[in-house]
Amino acid sequence: MKINQLFFYIFLGLILGCGNEKKEPKKFTYQRTQSPDQVVSKEINETPVDLNNKGIGPIKKVVFTEKTDPVLVENGKSIFNSKCTACHNINRRLIGPPMKGIYDKRSPEWVMNIILNPDEMLKKDPIAVALLKEYNNIMMLNQNITEDQARALAEYFRTL
Repeated sequence: MKINQLFFYIFLGLILGCGNEKKEPKKFTYQRTQSPDQVVSKEINETPVDLNNKGIGPIKKVVFTEKTDPVLVENGKSIFNSKCTACHNINRRLIGPPMKGIYDKRSPEWVMNIILNPDEMLKKDPIAVALLKEYNNIMMLNQNITEDQARALAEYFRTL
């Protein structure tokens, strides 16, 4: 019986002794090194501003009124929230560029044409091709948006 009690206390001691140890989570560190031929400055990666480029597609001219149209803005916001937010954020980069200040970099025609005709634009338009490279060659999906919906999105982007 004494041997059984001895094994019992040893077993009990092992169980109690193992359960109270606090383990720190493992921390992983890494260093990123680049050879001279891999170093690319941020200026080279950023897509140039071009307000004269109208893009490739059906939209040849967009004229904004002085004030935004509240109905178009609401429609555009709804479309943006349902079709665009998986890849675009208003204020920061995601899979695609942020929308705030888009008209400081692109013409309204270009914006509407990339929405309506992303497949051709990503192949032939120099700004779209540069953006594709800047955003890791992730293609913008064709959401089959109508011209009216694209116009609503364009109006919404004015309010950001």
